[in-house]
Amino acid sequence: MSDGRQPARRRRVGWIIGLLAAVLLVAIGWVVVRGAGALSELQNLRNSVAQLQSAVADRSSERVERIAPRIEQHAALARELTSDPVWRGFELLPWVGGNLTAVREVAEIADDTAAAALDPIVGIAPDAELATLGLSGGRIDLAKLRGLAEPLSSSAAALSSADTRARQIDVDVSIGPIADAVTGARGLIRTAAATVGGLHGASVLLPSMLGGDGPRNYLIAVQDNSEIRSQGGAIAAFVVVRVDDGAVRIGRTVRASDLPPLKKPLPLDDAVLALYGDGPARVANEATSAPDFATAGELLVQYWKQRFDASVAGVIAVDIETMRYVLAPTDGISFGGFAAASGSIASTLAVDVPSTVSDPAERQTLFAEAARTTLDALLSSPEPDEVMAAFAAAATADRIRVWSAAPDEQEFLEKTSLAGALPTDGDGEVAVGVLLDDRTHAPLGPYVDTTISTAIGMCAGAPTTQVSVTWTNAVPDEVAAAATAPADGAPGDVRTLIAIYGPQGASAGDESTTALADRPVVQHDVTVAPGESRTVTATFTGPGAGHEPTRVHHTPMLEDPEIVHVDLDCG
Repeated sequence: MSDGRQPARRRRVGWIIGLLAAVLLVAIGWVVVRGAGALSELQNLRNSVAQLQSAVADRSSERVERIAPRIEQHAALARELTSDPVWRGFELLPWVGGNLTAVREVAEIADDTAAAALDPIVGIAPDAELATLGLSGGRIDLAKLRGLAEPLSSSAAALSSADTRARQIDVDVSIGPIADAVTGARGLIRTAAATVGGLHGASVLLPSMLGGDGPRNYLIAVQDNSEIRSQGGAIAAFVVVRVDDGAVRIGRTVRASDLPPLKKPLPLDDAVLALYGDGPARVANEATSAPDFATAGELLVQYWKQRFDASVAGVIAVDIETMRYVLAPTDGISFGGFAAASGSIASTLAVDVPSTVSDPAERQTLFAEAARTTLDALLSSPEPDEVMAAFAAAATADRIRVWSAAPDEQEFLEKTSLAGALPTDGDGEVAVGVLLDDRTHAPLGPYVDTTISTAIGMCAGAPTTQVSVTWTNAVPDEVAAAATAPADGAPGDVRTLIAIYGPQGASAGDESTTALADRPVVQHDVTVAPGESRTVTATFTGPGAGHEPTRVHHTPMLEDPEIVHVDLDCG
């Protein structure tokens, strides 16, 4: 016989379970509602930043002052919506927790950065020419430019710190809208850091580099990505520009073949010798094989001096894709019987010219004409803001390299991507990379597809990072038939030196070819026939390995490679 206590106990347990379920449902609803609000605020933030960029481009200081507070408000509200104890508690849950953490972290970074980044820009907006840097009629107003340096310094520092923090956010989240929001916000921070950092760098460097202390000559090296080199491509032509108090004037143009090979190679680092032999130190158009553009710049200055007995103050390297960017604000160019605009310059120089002109020296002549005509079009453009935006976009896309003979200027450049140096690990940053160097000596770059894959984990108890490169030859039959055959190959074969470098401090064991900046390098000499693919892999272990790369650096190509993450293979 029951005394009635069991049903009472069951009722109490039922009430407790029901109460817990109700609390859980309320908590889930709370997180869902606040999460939707946070995602909305992050999107509003991106929209407001786009409006701010438009206001800067339109030189409307009133709109800048009106929009900037909105950005700070959106960032603050996104942080508020993702920082309460309930939200933090849900971050501990499997599967969904990582999604919530990513949203909170990006909101915190945006809120921490907004005021520090925006206040200096708002302060200088009424008087500064941020969109044009004072460019007008082929001349930059150096006095206005100097006035930007100090206020932009704090803004650039804040955004650089934010970019470093944002790169460390784990974006391997499973909910689509959250992944889109976090990835979009990270991209926004990265772009803002590059843009403002570039403006600050310009305000510091350009007054002296543009002849503020006296006239200077610079050597522009035009790279042909259809014959790829570590820094972008084999040099096809050179253009000399003279600068004086902000005014730019175009000087002589020279084909790379007009600088004859040296009988005695110039001094070269042992690591570069191990990877590429003494070619960069003997032949001018091979100089950009050097993994560090500072080395290439120093070599090119010596080549130029030996050939023309003239000194230059620095070297600027551009490539076909740079021309695509900077032709956007123009009506296009005509050169040597060819015509091209922004959308067609790559196919014109990399496909049409080689298929029409078989003589390499004549192709270099066309490159020189195209480069000079492009510079003419830019200097005479009536839209200086669009010209500066195009250069900024090309620099952000890693398409421009700069080396200065002045030590203090070069020291500053080394802190930017313009230096063309290998990235540095630290502060949560881990980089790996791929350097590509053509040994086909035929312009077949447009017909090669590339995939770079990374994998991390533990192998045999050791932290491990793997990087693989898949190289696919899609050269058409008619192009293959007319192509020069590489050494030990057939016409249409593509021969490439693929150098894969790992994290700083890691080891590649017996596979290692050499080391660059404390990074192990594994190089493969790969020949691929038309219609075939080849995959090469480098495995790095020990200190520095086993962490998800925050950056996969690679040689600038006509088409950026696909970069994917795959499972680690310890076999």
